[in-house]
Amino acid sequence: MKLFSEAHKTVFVVDHCPYMGESCRQTVEFDMFTKNRAPGIIPLAPIAKSLWTCAVESAMEYCRIMYDVFPARKLVNFIVSDSRAHTLNSWGQEDQNLQELMAALAAVGPPNPRMDPECCSVLHGLVEAVEVLCKCTDYQHEARTTLMENADRVSNRGRIICITNAKSDSHVRMLEDCVQETIHEHNKLAASSDNLMQIQHCELVLIHTYTVGEDSLVSDRPKKDVSLVLTSEVHSVRAGRQLPAKLMTLVQQHFDLASTTITNIPMKEEQHANTSANYDVELLHQKDAHTELLRNEGKNMQAIGDHFKGKKVDPHLCNSNRDGVVKDTVTLKWCTPRTNNIELHYCTGAYRISPVDVNSRPSSCLTNFLLNGRSVLLEQPRKSGSKVISHMLCSHGGEIFLHVLSCVRSILEDPPSISEGCGGRVTDYRITDFGEFMRENRLAPVHEMRYLLDGTVEVPLEKAKSQLERHTRYWPMIISQTTIFNMQAVVPLASLIVKENLTDDDILNCQKTIYNLVDMERKNDHLPISTAGTRGKGSKRDEQYRIMWNELETLVRAHLNNSEKHQRVLECLLACRSKPPEEEERKKSRRKREDKEDKSEKNVKEHEADKTWQESERQKGALEREKDEVAEAEIIKDSPDSPEPLNKKPRVSVGETQPPEKIKGPVSLLTFWTNRINTANSRKHQEFAGRLSSINNKAELYQHLKEENGMDTHENGKASRQ
Repeated sequence: MKLFSEAHKTVFVVDHCPYMGESCRQTVEFDMFTKNRAPGIIPLAPIAKSLWTCAVESAMEYCRIMYDVFPARKLVNFIVSDSRAHTLNSWGQEDQNLQELMAALAAVGPPNPRMDPECCSVLHGLVEAVEVLCKCTDYQHEARTTLMENADRVSNRGRIICITNAKSDSHVRMLEDCVQETIHEHNKLAASSDNLMQIQHCELVLIHTYTVGEDSLVSDRPKKDVSLVLTSEVHSVRAGRQLPAKLMTLVQQHFDLASTTITNIPMKEEQHANTSANYDVELLHQKDAHTELLRNEGKNMQAIGDHFKGKKVDPHLCNSNRDGVVKDTVTLKWCTPRTNNIELHYCTGAYRISPVDVNSRPSSCLTNFLLNGRSVLLEQPRKSGSKVISHMLCSHGGEIFLHVLSCVRSILEDPPSISEGCGGRVTDYRITDFGEFMRENRLAPVHEMRYLLDGTVEVPLEKAKSQLERHTRYWPMIISQTTIFNMQAVVPLASLIVKENLTDDDILNCQKTIYNLVDMERKNDHLPISTAGTRGKGSKRDEQYRIMWNELETLVRAHLNNSEKHQRVLECLLACRSKPPEEEERKKSRRKREDKEDKSEKNVKEHEADKTWQESERQKGALEREKDEVAEAEIIKDSPDSPEPLNKKPRVSVGETQPPEKIKGPVSLLTFWTNRINTANSRKHQEFAGRLSSINNKAELYQHLKEENGMDTHENGKASRQ
C-alpha cells in the first residue's frame, strides 16, 4: 500500500462567528516604534487584537513553517465557517502559498457582529472539512493512475485543525460526534464513486481559544481514539501570545520537526554603529538534521554534555522558554563566516529551514546575510579542546538550507592505506573481486512498476536488498581464507549459485563445473592454496582438495533454500565427493608412496647430518696429528747433530685435507664444506705413483742417484752409508 500520512492533507477550520470578533484583552503598543516624536504630540493608545485575528495569525504561522520546510507534497486547505462554510483554496499546488491564503482571508474580512449567532456554527466548516478530505490530491491521483486496477491500495489520511471558542466539554464532544458521523456517511458515498476516496484515518485537533483574564470552560485532553477512523485531542489556549506558541508546538509534532538555536551571532547596534552585540536565532527544520549529533552521543558525551542545561537525558538538547512554552532545542555556536563560498565541504544532508520569529531583527539580518551568497559554519559548544564543526548554513536558489557536515574522515581526502583499516596489517584483501561485487550490485532507476505473483507491487529497493543479502551469505574477504574463489574453474558455479532461481542450463553449467573439479583431482592438479604462515612443504595434495570440497559445499549449502533446483546442485556435489572403492584404494596407495618418500628423504637428511659429524671428527683428528708432527720437527731442528730439514710443507694423505696455518679455536662451516669438496675431488683423479709406493705417507726422492753412489735405504726412509 502506498502510504500517505496524516501530514499530507491538513484542513484548517477557523470559526468566523460574531463572538470571534471579541477582544483578546492583551494590548500591543502600536506607537512604540515612532522615532523623534515632536513635543506636544500625544502617542497613540495601545490596541488589542480580536480572537479572529489571533486565530488567523497563528494559522498563517503554521502554514508558513510548513511551506518553508516542505514546499511540496504537504498541502493545506483553509475553511472559514460562519452561517455556512467558505473554502478559500483547493488541493492544487498553485494554491499552496501564503499569498493566496492571505488574499482570500482579506476578502473574507473580520466577523460580522450583526450576524445572527444562532445561524452561525463551526459545524458547517467541520462537515466541509470531511468532504474536502475525501477529494483526491494531485499526488494521490498520480499514484492511483499508476497502479490502475490496484488503485484502492493508495491510502487516504488527513488532519483537521479547528480553532473555535467552545462553550463546554459537552460542546466539544458534540463536535467530535458530528465529525465521526460525517466521516461514516462520506465513506459510503466515496465507496461508490471513482473520484472520491474513503478516509482511512483522520486526526481532529480542537483548539479552544478564549480571552485573557477569563477562566477556560473547556479542559485539555490528550489524544484518544474516538473510533477506528477518528482520533481526537483538545487544547485550551488563551488568545494573544500563547495561541501562536501552541500552533508552533503543534507544527513541530505534526511534521516531525526539530529546533536549532544559533547563538553568539554578532550584530551591529542601531544606536551605536561601532559596537556589536550577540543575538540568538531559533530555526525549525526536519529532525533528520540532528541524527548525526544523536548518533555521536556516546563519543561526545564529555565534550558536549556540559553545555546543555535542563532535565533532559539527551546531552545535545537544552530547554528554551518562549512565551511560556518550554521546548527542546539544539544549541550551535556561530563561527566567523568565510569571505567566499568556493570551499567544498563534506556534506551528508541538506534540510530547508524556517525561522521561528521571522519578523524579528536578528532573524531578518541572518536571512539577508545568507541570501547574499554567504555561508556560516556552526560548531558544537565546547569548553575545552578543538572545535567541532557539525553544520553549515547556506542558500541555494533563494532558499536557505541547513547542511549537515560529517565529523569523520572525508571522501575528498586521500584514502587511507588498506593496512590502516580494521584488519590491521592484513593486506591480501580481495580488492579486485570486491570491485566486481560492487559492479554487480549497483542500483539503477526503475522505469516501470512490476508485480509479484501474489499481485503486490514489487519494491525495487527490497529486491536490491535481497540480492545483496544473497551475494554476501558466503563471501570471504581475504585471499588466504578461500580456495574456490581463487580458482578460475569455480567461477561459473559461484556466479550462478547466488541467483534466486536456477534454470536447467544453469544447473547443467554447475554440474559441468563440479565434474571439472573431479577431473582436476584425478589428474592431481595443483590448487591455489595459500601457504602464508606455514612452514615446510605445506599441506598435501589430498588435504588441499579436501579443503576445496568443504568450502564448495559450504557455498552451495548457503543458497540451498533459494529454490528446489539448488538442491539438485548440492546432490550432484555430494555424489561426486563420495568416491568409488578403487579410487579410494588408489588414493591410499599414493598416500603411502608419498609417506615412504617423505621417510626416505628424512633418512637421507639424517645420514647427511651423521656424515657431516663424522667428517668434523676426522678433521679434528687430522689437526691433532699435524700439531704433533710440527712439535717433533721443532725438536729435530733444535738438535746440533741433526741435518737441516727440507723447507717443504708436508703432504696430506688421501682423505685428509691441509688445515689452515693459523687456525685457532673451532673450525668454521666454510672450512668443513671446503674440505669435503676437496676430498670428493681427490677421488676423481689418478693417484700419483710415488704416493702409492710411499712409506708412512713419505716418498723417497732421487732413489736412482742414491743407488749409483752406493747408498742404502732404511725402512724409516732415511739413507745411510755402508
